[in-house]
Amino acid sequence: MPYRDLREFLARLEAEDQLRRVMRPVSTRFEIAAGIRRMSDVRGPALLFENVVGHTMRVVGAVFADRKKALLALDVPTPAVGNAKFLEGLHHPLSPRLVERGPCQEVVLTGGDVDLFSLPLPVYSEKDGGAYVSAAVAISEDPLDGSRNASIYRLMRIDRNHLAVMSHAFQGLGTQIARAEQRGLRLPVALANGVDPVINYASQAKVPHGVDELGIAGAINGAPVDLVRCATVDLAVPATTEIVIEGRFLPNVRRDEGPFGEFMGYYTPVGQNAVFEVLGVTCRKDAIFHSILCGSAEEVLTLELSVAANVYQRINAVLPGIIDVTCQPFVLHTVVKIRQQYEGHGRQVLLAVFGAEPTWAKTCTVVDEDVDIYDMNDVMWAVLTRSRPDKDVLVIPETPSFYRDPHKEHWGRLGIDATVPYARRHEYERKKIPGADQVDLAKWFGSQTG
Repeated sequence: MPYRDLREFLARLEAEDQLRRVMRPVSTRFEIAAGIRRMSDVRGPALLFENVVGHTMRVVGAVFADRKKALLALDVPTPAVGNAKFLEGLHHPLSPRLVERGPCQEVVLTGGDVDLFSLPLPVYSEKDGGAYVSAAVAISEDPLDGSRNASIYRLMRIDRNHLAVMSHAFQGLGTQIARAEQRGLRLPVALANGVDPVINYASQAKVPHGVDELGIAGAINGAPVDLVRCATVDLAVPATTEIVIEGRFLPNVRRDEGPFGEFMGYYTPVGQNAVFEVLGVTCRKDAIFHSILCGSAEEVLTLELSVAANVYQRINAVLPGIIDVTCQPFVLHTVVKIRQQYEGHGRQVLLAVFGAEPTWAKTCTVVDEDVDIYDMNDVMWAVLTRSRPDKDVLVIPETPSFYRDPHKEHWGRLGIDATVPYARRHEYERKKIPGADQVDLAKWFGSQTG
């Protein structure tokens, strides 16, 4: 098991020179977000804000702000190994186990002691409607069959003990809220902020209803996730979580939520969204609040791996020759490497991808097995030298894609078959220059190499 909790991962990042401690006072209003945004843009280190104005709690952000840190989170050397590890977790989940106590309940606040303003919730963008919880894994149980769901949503602070959440009806939590409301029930939920990084990844898995994301995390980690019973609701949460916000969704109650600077870099407008009543807050004595900036590399990279794994397993089940899948350079673009089996294979793969991933696969490129799909220069080389725009590009009009789309600009799909013509594939052998990868510039040019 690579990390028992978020802290062990932060210690690993610091040991790898991938974390910086910010000692100067910083404000929750824009300053934390600005630091995360900058680190995301330059693929810099994670930031641990030690001195948050008006708060005793520390804040950490940019935890997965580049692929190096994302791979460290899974303790794997390459994205391909990360995909394989994630797929293993999807296929062989390991059920969590209940333990008597955990550090997440070293401090317990209930009733009148609950005050969300005591938590360092950031205001991220200039026109955001309020401060947000953005990295908490929402753990809930379906009111019909009791199956557990663990996923991440944005939650805006309304007052000292209420949050408003944006969750669509076809998402796990949104489905459960709707089912509870139909029966006039309050839906208990626990928001686990600051968890083992593998739980963050597993929470983004695209799985059928009833599959436990915490079981996927356990399989990836190689050990069951330890859970403890909540203090105020009948749920269990990861025992080593930094902060747990416990409560329930009120049936058929809606409040304004937003505007919010969303994933695509635009603001989503104010909406009437479900209300979460906070009943208790538990935490570690020196808790660290995890903050994710929506649309930053940290959010995108956790999504990329789960989307790629989902696409791989679904298209591999119906088509031959699927070697690897990734989402590069952005989660809305899927790249598939195949070993061609017949004429038209690439186009079939494009159609299969769009059917397998209705949300994120806005564009897809299919390439041959000699292309490095983790190098976008190599992918674009294949597009520019192996595809004809007049016959190898597939456009599917008037089809929705990304659901948080205020402008309907993410309608339609674009597919590019950048594989070589099957009947003439022998004509497309890539040239090789023997010894090019072994040239030692220091020996050739000495001090002139700089």
